[in-house]
Amino acid sequence: MRWLLAGCCGLALISISAALNPAPKVNQKPRFYGVKTKHNVGIYCLSTEKHSEVEWYRADKYDVNATLREKIKAEKRFAFHDSHLNPNSFLLIREVVIEDSKVYFCKLNNTWGPGTELQVVRPIDVPQAEYRSKMKDALIILQGLILAMCIAAFVLRRRQQMDKKDCIYEEPEIDHIYEGLAIETCEGGLYEELTVYAEAEGTEAPWE
Repeated sequence: MRWLLAGCCGLALISISAALNPAPKVNQKPRFYGVKTKHNVGIYCLSTEKHSEVEWYRADKYDVNATLREKIKAEKRFAFHDSHLNPNSFLLIREVVIEDSKVYFCKLNNTWGPGTELQVVRPIDVPQAEYRSKMKDALIILQGLILAMCIAAFVLRRRQQMDKKDCIYEEPEIDHIYEGLAIETCEGGLYEELTVYAEAEGTEAPWE
């Protein structure tokens, strides 16, 4: 029972301490940006803590280790502006480019903000996009025609080879040398009746 009472008292003391000294809550607004190139982007860092300077960092992803985040310095395209609560609480990026597509974090007294993702895309040129689409369709049609011509040439070549092969193995016709020279047999044997054709009509033997 005593241990239970001691635990309850400890929890109560922790709650009172947290209520008297609340941890600063850091938030960012907005949490996502999707813009085209050459636009200006502003990110706010909001906190319950006052009069503390805000630092800005960026990284490729949300889950990158805090030690690997790149600190942003004021320059031509990056500028910091103060609010009535904290200095440098507003980050302004002028004329964003594709390389600015990263996650931006604010840091206030070793407390990190949740991060703001910035996605920069190129503007779409409608006439150029239509031209590329037509060129792509034309190339697809041309490839189809070339493929059809190749298939037709292969089939024709194959057919010619088959026809040539058939011609090589075709049986030649048998020439009948003696065709048309048939001799009438006169209802008898060929060699037995040759004398009939050898004798001239109307002649008589000298001994007759």
